[in-house]
Amino acid sequence: MLEFLACSMLTILPDYLFRRFWQGKRIGKDITLFSMWYELRYGLSACFILTVSLITLIFYFHPSTTSVSSYFRTVTLLSETPGRVVDVMVKNNRAVKAGDPLFKLDDSSQRAAVATARAATYEVDAARLLATDDLRVAQANLDAAEAAFEQTKDEFERKNTLYQENSPAVTVREVERLENLIQERLAAVDSAHSAVESVKHRLETQIPAQMDSAEAALHQAEVELAKMIVYAGEDGRVEQFGLQVGDYINPILRPAGILVPSHSGRGRFQAGFGQLTAQILHPGMLAEMSCLSSPMRVTPMVIVSVQDVIPAGQIRPSDSLRDPQDNKRPGTVIAFLEPLYEGGTDHLPPGSQCEVNAYTNNHERLQDPDIGTGEFVALHVIDTVGYAHALILRFRAILMPFRVLVFSGGH
Repeated sequence: MLEFLACSMLTILPDYLFRRFWQGKRIGKDITLFSMWYELRYGLSACFILTVSLITLIFYFHPSTTSVSSYFRTVTLLSETPGRVVDVMVKNNRAVKAGDPLFKLDDSSQRAAVATARAATYEVDAARLLATDDLRVAQANLDAAEAAFEQTKDEFERKNTLYQENSPAVTVREVERLENLIQERLAAVDSAHSAVESVKHRLETQIPAQMDSAEAALHQAEVELAKMIVYAGEDGRVEQFGLQVGDYINPILRPAGILVPSHSGRGRFQAGFGQLTAQILHPGMLAEMSCLSSPMRVTPMVIVSVQDVIPAGQIRPSDSLRDPQDNKRPGTVIAFLEPLYEGGTDHLPPGSQCEVNAYTNNHERLQDPDIGTGEFVALHVIDTVGYAHALILRFRAILMPFRVLVFSGGH
């Protein structure tokens, strides 16, 4: 309507003035409702062509969309293991901090597992003490075996010397007996030494490994016990949290509630523009936004990035080939917007439904001294008609409460 009124001032009004004051024709006599097309055919035709051209120019170089929102992610409150609730620490619709306990499950079996694992560590400690005593016994046996070996060896050498000197005090049988006894004592020394090494291996290798295994089992049991209390992973607000003592929680079938992070979805909006504007949208492009959650207010924004793919082309591997004609919608070019000034969107709750106008800015190109006259005029016209689009957005922002509350049934 605004474009038509502006164009009519440049086409229909001059045509009428010409016919009124130059040809002397008057409304109601020479220019009637039935003769209007013939009398004002040049103005009406020019107005139609100019209006269509102006609307095309505005919406192409200054694209707009009503598919704008700030998407936020929620965190499902779940326990890692199923269990029955024994305590609820927070209430629904309450703000929580990261690390705050939310609810607790029955942990009797987990506490029993911790006690069992801790008892296993005590058993390993007791085994270490017994092995230390065994080491002392084995070392004493080794010392005794070595002493017996040395004594037998000395006695053999003494009697063997007497035998070599043909002394009648020593017989051949006695020398052979001592020689065999030396071998027996030597075997006893080797056995005692092996016993000492076996106990050392128990102390240095087996028992530490058993202790590591027992401590790992204890740590695992303590971790499982800690899982019985569910904590908030980040700052936010709990919603749909109707948990009661005695409820049974299952991580697959029955969650406890939802945590809405306090920072998710704030300060960043996603806008879906038509594919025709793919060559116009670019990072750094200025925009204005009006939201249903904050009527009669226009927020300056800036496009920070443009998604380089169109969601309508997304596919997943399946057993059937994708046919392009099955696409129900052509898809949009998604642009990501942030407030031009810090804190500019603090008044908008995440999930707000908005509409956005983006504006082409040719200021830098107009500063080029080598620009031609035709291009200079065309770029000025493109930048100037952006004011019409900005004016339309402000009219829509002002009329939004009336349009929603009155003409849409109050929804």
